[in-house]
Amino acid sequence: MTAKCFADTNVVLYTIGKNSRKAEIARGILAARPVVSAQVIKEAINVCLRKLGFERTKAYAFADAVMKLTDVLPVDETTIRRSAELAIRYQLANWDALIVAAAVLAGCDTLYSEDLQHGQVLANQLSVVNPFITA
Repeated sequence: MTAKCFADTNVVLYTIGKNSRKAEIARGILAARPVVSAQVIKEAINVCLRKLGFERTKAYAFADAVMKLTDVLPVDETTIRRSAELAIRYQLANWDALIVAAAVLAGCDTLYSEDLQHGQVLANQLSVVNPFITA
C-alpha cells in the first residue's frame, strides 16, 4: 500500500510565501500529490483575500492551481462527526480536528502541519510532521 499524506493549510500557503526555504519544502510536498480537504482550499482562499490582499481572481486562481496538484476531499457529515470524537479525545481545536478527521478518513499516515505537535500520532495511524523544523 502506498503511503498517503495530507497537507494542512499552512503548507499550501507556504508555496507562495516569501520564505524561500519553506516555499521549496512546501512545493516538494505538493509535488507528491497530497490529500487536502475542501476546508484547506477555503482557508487558503480566505488568507489570500484577507491577509495577503489578493484580488479575488488571483485568490481563486491560486486555489485552482492547488486543487490541480492535490486530491481534494469534501468535508461531510462523517468528517464532522469524526472530528468531534478526535477533538474530545485529543483536546484539539475544532478546525484542527476537522483537518485530522479528513486525513484519518482518507487513510493518510502523515499530516504535514505546523499547527499540531510534531511527532504526535493521532488515531493510531496519523503521524504529525512539521516539515519546516530544522534538524
